[in-house]
Amino acid sequence: MKQVSILACAIVFLTLTGIANAHENVGIAGGFISGFMHPFFGLDHVVAMIAVGLWGTFLGSPAIWILPMVFPLVMAFGGALGVINIPIPAIEIGIALSALVLGTMVACAARPPLWIAAILVGIFAIFHGYAHGAELPSAANPLAYSIGFVIATGLLHLSGIIFGLLEYWPAGKIAVQIAGGCIALAGIGFLAGII
Repeated sequence: MKQVSILACAIVFLTLTGIANAHENVGIAGGFISGFMHPFFGLDHVVAMIAVGLWGTFLGSPAIWILPMVFPLVMAFGGALGVINIPIPAIEIGIALSALVLGTMVACAARPPLWIAAILVGIFAIFHGYAHGAELPSAANPLAYSIGFVIATGLLHLSGIIFGLLEYWPAGKIAVQIAGGCIALAGIGFLAGII
């Protein structure tokens, strides 16, 4: 009787373990969760997305909303290019330059015309999207993964906007510019392979 109880417990534990691992990163839910979490684990992506929000805040309305909308839309296009393997050279350099250039724009409080800022953000979005499209996990649902990825990117932009709102106070403006300088330094670190 005791052996039957031990066997029954072993079967229950083995069965529960299989259920817990069976649905990890598969299907729509797994694809969405994988896509949503992915941007938060790449420092190069995090700092560039925050820089877009910071710069949009510096430029004011309507840039505060246009730049964070341009980036994910163009990023999705870049992701499609990565999925179908259309060659684009120097992807990692483009990603590193995005942090360097966007951070510098914030640090210097650069205020170019909105169309120039949008084109610059769009160009960098292609590099970020391509890199992640090329790395799209084969086990994940590609559409759900992409939706999760775009939502997470939007939240990173939003965090940059929220921090950027400090620029309306004198000390806050300095803090935002220092944050831009740190992002630019991170871009140099990415280019040099230090980070």
